Amino acid sequence: MQHPQPRFDSDCPQPRRRDALITSPPAPVSGADNTADHTIEPATAEPPWRQQLRASLGDLPAVRRRRLRSLAPAGAAALQPAAPEGATDARAGAASPRPPSPLLDLASNDYLGLSRDPAVLAAAAAELHASGLGATASRLICGTRPVHLELEQALAAWLGRERVLLFPSGFQANLAAVCALADRHSLVLADRLIHHSLLAGVRASGARLKRFAHNDSADLERLLLSERCDRPEAPLLVLCESLYSMEGSASPLAALAALCARHRVPLLVDEAHALGVLGPCGRGLAHGIASVAIVSGTFGKAFGSGGAFLAGDSLVGDWLLQSSGAFRYTTALAPPLAAGALAALGRIQADPEAASALLERCGRWRDALEAAGWPRPPGEGPILSVRLGDDTAALAAQERLEAAGLLALAIRPPTVPEGTARLRLVLRTGLPSGTLEKLLVALGPGPRLSLASP
Repeated sequence: MQHPQPRFDSDCPQPRRRDALITSPPAPVSGADNTADHTIEPATAEPPWRQQLRASLGDLPAVRRRRLRSLAPAGAAALQPAAPEGATDARAGAASPRPPSPLLDLASNDYLGLSRDPAVLAAAAAELHASGLGATASRLICGTRPVHLELEQALAAWLGRERVLLFPSGFQANLAAVCALADRHSLVLADRLIHHSLLAGVRASGARLKRFAHNDSADLERLLLSERCDRPEAPLLVLCESLYSMEGSASPLAALAALCARHRVPLLVDEAHALGVLGPCGRGLAHGIASVAIVSGTFGKAFGSGGAFLAGDSLVGDWLLQSSGAFRYTTALAPPLAAGALAALGRIQADPEAASALLERCGRWRDALEAAGWPRPPGEGPILSVRLGDDTAALAAQERLEAAGLLALAIRPPTVPEGTARLRLVLRTGLPSGTLEKLLVALGPGPRLSLASP
């Protein structure tokens, strides 16, 4: 594999966008007559770029508008919604907030409940007092703390990789990973459902992009053969996730990795949602597959913390260190988050049965949903995707669940393809008994049973 030479002025040049909102007018020619009549808009008129933004927002259908909502932890597996703005207490006749009831959490990615684990919290608190709130600088200035190196070494040993580098977010890590292995001369072959951060990495690298059908190794092989025939020496990169965050399906990693090894192409695997839960002792589905060039992982899911990492061999790790702007030009991961992630790793290693019990529960929920007439959610992990197709139907189902005390979000385009709006159910440890029964009552019979009813 040929690696691009280090570029210290810019990690990934951004190609010029043709759809830029603002276009600068041409500069006047020196000596030209500038006394011609020009229309000057009044100072009170809204600038054109704001008018375009307003028009674009106006084009969004109501069912596609996103809104922020405040939800505070309320126990081990519940979230407390903030009172709706302007809510009143009719009995008192005064404008005072009416506190909603807590909702059982079927939405977050805290699969093992480690975000509130006492040992994890204690480790983060101790590091907070020892190192302060933030790292205060990038890793290559003075932001590297002992806990960063300790966490990187522990992850490398756990995953069986030679080198690990920490990043403040999974988005940054994926951007860095793609740019490390692809440039404007490359072609990236990506699963059709890869995360937006990986697509952003492809755009930032300047590489061309082709998609293969979701989890379809035969379609990937077709593209690989076609490209090798047309451009035998062209640099290629293959992207996939191990557990797809909105679908819940798992990638056929062994088959994909074998194809990449045969064609001498690097494979980048995003393990964000699998680590801690799937694979041998929670090590992810790419564990033990040596031909995977980079594993991308995050601490914001099963680890219950924040931040992310990239894992690979020593060559790839050193190339990232030397060339990645996403690593070099950002403040380092906050030390308390790193300490929390390190403690979470210890808890995952010490209690592998927690993930096993969660996966058993996931199987029971899939069986029950299928028996109730719903399409069986794909995969075996803790993400259960219940497709409803229509945006309005998905939002209505979300409201029914919330009325029953359950928080599960409707996922709509553009996050998922058109016509595949769904409820995304996330299972986690700590859910009380009876949660499944409450869910099935709130959902009602699935389309298969509804169609069969007289």
